[in-house]
Amino acid sequence: MEENKISRKKFLGLGAAATGAALFSGIGANAMTNVMSSENKGGDLKEYILINVRLEDGFEYNEKNEVVATKTALYNIHIANGKIKSITSGKPALKIKTVDAKGLLMLPGLRDMHIHIDKTYYGSGTWNAAPRKGYTVKDMITLEQTLIPKLLPDSQHKAEEAIKLMQSQGSYFARCQCNIDPVSGLKSLEHLQAALEKNKDSFGWEIVAFPQHGILYSKSEPLLREAATMGIDFIGGLDPTNVDGNMEKSLDVMFQIALDNNKGVDIHLHESIPSGKAAIEYMIKKTEENKQLQGKTYISHGFALARMDPKDLEKIAEQMGNLGIGVVSGIPIGKTVMPIPTLKKYGVKLMTGTDSIVDHWQPFGSCDMLEKAKLCAQLYGWTDEYNLSRSLHIATKDEILPLNDAGTRVWPAVDNEANFILVKASCSAEAVARLPKREGVFYKGKMIAGELS
Repeated sequence: MEENKISRKKFLGLGAAATGAALFSGIGANAMTNVMSSENKGGDLKEYILINVRLEDGFEYNEKNEVVATKTALYNIHIANGKIKSITSGKPALKIKTVDAKGLLMLPGLRDMHIHIDKTYYGSGTWNAAPRKGYTVKDMITLEQTLIPKLLPDSQHKAEEAIKLMQSQGSYFARCQCNIDPVSGLKSLEHLQAALEKNKDSFGWEIVAFPQHGILYSKSEPLLREAATMGIDFIGGLDPTNVDGNMEKSLDVMFQIALDNNKGVDIHLHESIPSGKAAIEYMIKKTEENKQLQGKTYISHGFALARMDPKDLEKIAEQMGNLGIGVVSGIPIGKTVMPIPTLKKYGVKLMTGTDSIVDHWQPFGSCDMLEKAKLCAQLYGWTDEYNLSRSLHIATKDEILPLNDAGTRVWPAVDNEANFILVKASCSAEAVARLPKREGVFYKGKMIAGELS
């Protein structure tokens, strides 16, 4: 097997005549994607074995049957055509190229499921932390009407830079919220789609056509209907009472556009109680009436859930879980602590995202979904091995974890897409608590960020 074993440098540098020695500098990850995705550069790495990969095997328990540690072992992962073909231990039997992971822990790839990369200062070299205290959503709409024309000219470039940032933090997929408004028309969408298309071999996505200035407030229904025919995945909405001024009419328009075009729904709902609660109850009613919407309806933010009477919350969470209505939360801190444990109790689909990166809404946003898992653990007191390991669910596809609640390994598995990260950690609990560097980030078997040394 020694003749088939290659170093990281050789792995990245196959076909050096075409790619050059620069593969081993800061552009290594992008170059590796090209090598692995092109059969004409002498380095077809659509099939290889990642050896010495650390996987979780189960939990260790004390005499009280409490989880006190996580058992791991080293394995070989055979990857071909973007999928995991086998998981073995010992010396690899296949005579194909190998790449040494050197004991790094493999965790599921991360997903940033609520992010605005169509309107950001990130990637432009511009810093902005303008006063926002006291601004309402309508105030921000007024501000955007003057800012969007200034942001549009290089919005594609900035979106591309934001994608690189997400990749570097371990995200291989994003649900992108995109402004559909009278100021930008469909330009924001066109620029975003161009940026995503440019990264189609190294990144996955969904797009929400988001009426940031209100469906009714800015008369954006015709634009939304046009956007629905342009390859988007979800129809959005915004505060149907506080912005649009007519909760039922606003939600009816949003849902009808989704139904007419076979799209999902993902609404920005910042409203507290009582209007936010009324909107959620109406969304439950509409989703129950339209089976097509079940499993395809999401509430982003949903701050009203954090302010509800516990009995009302339990009832609503149960209904949402039964209908497949999900919640996408940025895990806010401060007075609005989202009831993630209660939502999880009733099987509500839970996801998280960056929201904004250095823009006129807020100057934060690291694009680190592992950090979001850590924030969950801190907010809800998940400080032990078991609960730290569970907190990772907020950041992965379908809330998948390496070990299920009983401690049986369920990921990775044969035929899974090879979307994963490699980190220097003994287990997922430590990774959540310590936020190690993403040493390797893989999308369909291709290394899209990081360096294996």
